Amino acid sequence: MKTYQIGKNEAGQRLDKYLHKLLPGASSGFLYKMLRKKNIVCNQKKSSGSEHLTCGDEVTLYLSDETIEKFSGQDPVQTKGNPNKTAQITRQVQALEILYEDDDLLILNKPAGMLSQKAQPQDLSANELVIQYLLDQKAITPEQLRTFCPSVCNRLDRNTSGILLAGKTLLGLQTMSAQLKERSVSKYYQCLVAGQLPKPQHLKGYLHKDTKKNRVVITKEQTTDSQWIETAYKPLCVYENYTWLEIHLITGRSHQIRAHLASIGNPIVGDAKYGTRAKDAKLCTQAKIKRQLLHAYRIILKDGTEVTAPLPADFQRALRILKTQTARL
Repeated sequence: MKTYQIGKNEAGQRLDKYLHKLLPGASSGFLYKMLRKKNIVCNQKKSSGSEHLTCGDEVTLYLSDETIEKFSGQDPVQTKGNPNKTAQITRQVQALEILYEDDDLLILNKPAGMLSQKAQPQDLSANELVIQYLLDQKAITPEQLRTFCPSVCNRLDRNTSGILLAGKTLLGLQTMSAQLKERSVSKYYQCLVAGQLPKPQHLKGYLHKDTKKNRVVITKEQTTDSQWIETAYKPLCVYENYTWLEIHLITGRSHQIRAHLASIGNPIVGDAKYGTRAKDAKLCTQAKIKRQLLHAYRIILKDGTEVTAPLPADFQRALRILKTQTARL
């Protein structure tokens, strides 16, 4: 027998939905049978599964520990029985750069090379690191993870660094998802591009994604399945062959900044997909650049909270090298 008390992260959902999260290995038929036989009850009363849970409700499973364990599913961080992965997660969690944290929200500075969310089951991403961090801080328990998982709210390309938002609670996830959807969060990036862009510009167009090639195309006219995009930029410094830009990401689409700048002939330095790395080879070698120099450096939330992420080492090296050139701005 085991009793679970409903907290703020579980409240509001149907009992049967909660049970599927609690016991993901159990079939619907098994769960409804247990409800009919009163082997699963809510507040010690027979339940159909359609009831909506509220904070403080108690769900009791009159099942053996072996049955509960059998249907409980895997370790959310998937480290069980894998000491190498456990050690890897521990090292990366310790290295996490937390920029801001409150009861519901966590903002971290994602390094280049780290996935925001895993693409394959064996991947290790920022999502798993956030969960492990919250477990280590005792902000959530393994038992609570069965029915609610904290998650990142926005995505950055693997080789883009900078600000990543994560909801620690259901309220945090819902609030940030709503703000991102309604575009009440202001997102700013910095990048280094090829060529000279001496004046601020507001770019508009349409983005079409080729999922097979994991690549997007920017057009001026709308095409089938294309999405409207807006990207504004202003130069921070113009060099002989490069420009350091601040980007205001007005719409947030896959690869938007990279493809939009490449479409006007100014690809981001180090971008193997949309750029011309051969032309940037000298700078990339000198500054030890192995990825696109794009960094999500500032965000302003709806309530006015502002968070900034310092430029990573490779970006700073490139700027130091370019300082030896004659700057025009």
